[in-house]
Parts: sequence; structure tokens; C-alpha cells
Amino acid sequence: MYKFYRLLTNICGSFIPLFLFHRKNIGKENERSISEKRTLSFSQERSPDLDILLWIHGASVGEAQSSLILIESLLDTYPKLNIMITTGTLTSAALMEKRLPERAFHQFCPLDHPKYVERFLNHWHPDAALWMESELWPNMLHELKKRNIPTTLINAHMSPKSFKMWSYFPSFSKETLSTFNKILCQNQADKVLFDSLGAEHSIVTDNIKYSATPLSFSHKYLSDILDITANRHIWLYASTHQDEEELACRVHERLKKRIPDLLTIIVPRHPERRNDIALACLSFPLKISFRGENKNLPSEDDDIYIADTLGELGLFYTLSPIACIGRSLSNDGGGGHNPIEAAQLGCAIIHGPNIQNLQDIYAQMKSKNACLEVKDEHALEETLHNLLTDDDICATLQRAALSFAKDKADVIKRIMKEISLQLDQK
Repeated sequence: MYKFYRLLTNICGSFIPLFLFHRKNIGKENERSISEKRTLSFSQERSPDLDILLWIHGASVGEAQSSLILIESLLDTYPKLNIMITTGTLTSAALMEKRLPERAFHQFCPLDHPKYVERFLNHWHPDAALWMESELWPNMLHELKKRNIPTTLINAHMSPKSFKMWSYFPSFSKETLSTFNKILCQNQADKVLFDSLGAEHSIVTDNIKYSATPLSFSHKYLSDILDITANRHIWLYASTHQDEEELACRVHERLKKRIPDLLTIIVPRHPERRNDIALACLSFPLKISFRGENKNLPSEDDDIYIADTLGELGLFYTLSPIACIGRSLSNDGGGGHNPIEAAQLGCAIIHGPNIQNLQDIYAQMKSKNACLEVKDEHALEETLHNLLTDDDICATLQRAALSFAKDKADVIKRIMKEISLQLDQK
């Protein structure tokens, strides 16, 4: 089966430039990302000064953010270690380049074409590799195994949909998973699925998202916004996807009749959607402003403030007492986003029903009364009204979320223990 996959990716190679050109036209690639994904260029040379180079791969923003606490722990533990992190999206690349510490750098990951994979590994010669969550690219994994590069799957997660797909090819699945010296699973259910596919070295270490460093923010920007919004009722819709911005506007329009000083803050998951968001939101009879790259402040009579910037989610979690987590009420089937970042900064957390990508985290939070689920936008409206107008209810939910986040913060120690067994041999 692997030989067929390799042949297929070789045949498709001639279409890759057209595919990437299309993505560039819609704002999902740029010249650098295209060049690095095709391994026509690299972010830097493989310097002899890089005594030990560890490669960490995380596909997008969520995995990249989860890796930051791991990167910091590894660099503190191993003074001679250097880390390359690869991601595949422009948003994640921008985030990494802002937040990576010394001795760590970003590179776009190559597409899983045999020639790209070989050029990538020939250039970087990583001493070990850590892959995040569910990125299973057969050509790359095959080559890592062939070169005897120790590889660990971190924060491993297997969705039912992915499991069903891999189950159709049992021998191929087992061969692919055999690359990993160890698979560190988020929970027991993930371990069962990986084991069913032929994984031989899987253990449960819990979800690394619990140990993430709280999102940073500018105290000056916080002070500036507080000066304008101090006496207003505020709620935040975080990491929104298509349709959720319009939902927020509808909810605001109705809530404003009962809470006249209401301010709704929207932080889109992908700021490059700002033109589409503007087109959707400006159709409402509401006063709407955008933060933009100039860091514009909301005005005193704004209804909706859209923070279309990167790396400022921590600022708005700190500002707002209530956060609804995005892609849980979207019309694209949802999946949910990470609520731990909001919990760490003391928000009362609300989410919709479509949280299948983080079901275990939300289930654990629910068991501790650390979040509230709303089934639709009307339920969201009523829940927001209750939290905005009853300080005691809101404060109870905030305390529960913060307590949950603190109780889970030591997951990184278990993960570091397993990784260290591998790196100590270097």
C-alpha cells in the first residue's frame, strides 16, 4: 500500500505548483511558504553550531501554540539543544515568529512528496523528531524510519473519522505508526484507537494544552481599552469561523435592548477573513469598528469591536469576563477550539454543541462545572444575559474554570519525562 501511495504522490507532483498558486491567490500562501513547502529554499542553513537539532512539527495554530510550553521546557533542560518547528499555515508561522525563544526557529513544513521529503531531511539532518497530535504523512514518516531518526508522536489524537479511514488499510496503518518510538496519547480512548491500528508503544500522558503558558498580552493596550470600556458590559466571541460573526451580531442586536451599554468583541480565528467579516457584519444596524494593524481602540459607542489581529487573544481574554469559544456554533460542522487559554485567564466559558475535536477537554471541564454548553444562538443569548447581569453566577463560573486550569497544569512534566528518555541518549 505504501508503494501505491508513493507512486500516487509522485504522479500528483506536477499539479502541486498549480495547487499552491491557487492558495496564494486566495491569501493562504505567500512566496516564502510556497518555496519552503516545495523545498526550493529553507529558512536558514543547517549550521554546524546546531549541536543537536530537534524537529517539532505541528500543522496549524492550535498545535503550534501547544508546542510553546514544550519548547521552553526542552530548551531549559538541554542547553545544547536547538529546535526547528514546522507548521503549514501563514497564521501559525506569524505566531511562531513572534513568540519563539532563542535557539528555536520556524520553517514551513514540506508537502508529502517524496522529492520534497528527501530534500528537507538532507538539508536539516534532525537528530530527533516530535510530531504533534494527528499529523501522519506516510512519505515523511517512511523516510524518518529509513534514516533511523527517533520520532515521537506528542499529544496524539485520533478522531473517529480518521480512525475509520485508516482502518481500511490495516497493514499500511501499522507500518506508518511503526515509525514512532513512542506515542503519547491525550486520553485512554485515543490510546485504544491507536492500538487498534497497530501502535506498539502508546501510553496516556493527558493533553499538553493543559500545561500551555497563559497567553501574553500588552498591559499598555489593556489599560488603553479599559479606559474606554470600564463601565460597560462586555463579552468575547473568540476564534470565530464563518457565520459566527453574523451570529454574534444578531445576539448583540437583541441583547442590546435589555443591556444598552453592551460591547461585543469578536476575535476571528483567521484575521485574513476581515473583508468577508466586514461585508457580513456591516449589514447590521450596529456601530462596528476594526482593531486593524494600527491597534485602533473601540469608541465609547461601538456595538461590535472586531480584533482582526494576530497574537492578541490573551489581551481580550483578560479584558472580558465572559468568553464564548468559536467554531462550536458555526455552520461548517464545527469541531471547537481550545478553552484552556480562556480558563487560564479567568474567563467564564461558554461553548456550542459542536466540540467534537476537543470532546475530552470539554467533558472534563463540564464535570467540574467549569464551562457552560449552549445548544443554539437563542440559548447563547439567554446565558449571556444571565452572566452579564448576575455577578455571582459569572464569578462562580470564572473561579471554576481557573481552578480547573491550575489543577491540570502539570501535564508537561509527564510528557517531558517520556521525551527525556529519548533525548538523553543524544
